[in-house]
Amino acid sequence: MRLLFSIGAVLVAGVLAGGDVAGIAAPGPKFEPPRTPPQRLAADRDAQTVDVELILAVDVSYSMDMDELAIQREGYAQAIQSKEFLQALKLGPNGRIAVTYFEWAASTDQKIIIPWRLVDGPETADAVAAEIMKTPIRRASRTSISGAITFALPLFDEDPYRGLRRVIDISGDGPNNNGGPVTVARDAALEKGIVINGLPIMVKEPSYSTMDIDNLDYYYEDCVVGGPGSFVIAIKDRDKFKEAIRTKLLMEVAGRTPERPVVRVADKDKEPRVSCLIGEKIWSDRWGR
Repeated sequence: MRLLFSIGAVLVAGVLAGGDVAGIAAPGPKFEPPRTPPQRLAADRDAQTVDVELILAVDVSYSMDMDELAIQREGYAQAIQSKEFLQALKLGPNGRIAVTYFEWAASTDQKIIIPWRLVDGPETADAVAAEIMKTPIRRASRTSISGAITFALPLFDEDPYRGLRRVIDISGDGPNNNGGPVTVARDAALEKGIVINGLPIMVKEPSYSTMDIDNLDYYYEDCVVGGPGSFVIAIKDRDKFKEAIRTKLLMEVAGRTPERPVVRVADKDKEPRVSCLIGEKIWSDRWGR
């Protein structure tokens, strides 16, 4: 069973109206509440509570063309400033979130563009959007989703805010082909009670030169995302890029969880529909390393 999203007004209206949106999590360990270390408990007492600690992890590998990178940047900036986002923000119990934004490529290549920032209204949202847009666009080699997740985990401990939820948002246009296996990194995050959502970018036909694969959305669903209420929104139309980003952020701020239990492929003793090591295999077959 997989969730199909219609990127449009009906979905957005449903999120804002308070309706539940179902998500399908990736295979992974059974979710259990995270065990909070004593030092975190002490820090929590002094921290400002937010509805969600949200990490935006954005792919800048060479398979992304400059136009896609520009649209991606603009999409996040415009989504954070949108009236729909600000309305959803105010519906939360605290009316504020903490967000950080970093770009990633290879397993050792991550760059924080926006350190942790509090977003609690139009002024702080505008400031974050402006900071995203002013940073020069860059590209880099390889694709390490596992590296991005691993890099993201300690950022939650550095966050001066404490969220009711902790979410990593991964956007990218290809499978993991560098660093450790993506499922190992994913499972480490799930064990800490962190939710991973995905935004697979599928606006180009699969190409030998870019290492794109068929059914990248299946790969994200079965190998990348996980946790209660996790979801994947695939972008298959360049014109829907910004709309998809806005919809995704609305869902994350609203914190909707499925009415029915999360269904994982592993629960049914099924193999992932797309091999979770497909990126590594393609790279090895082509370059032997």
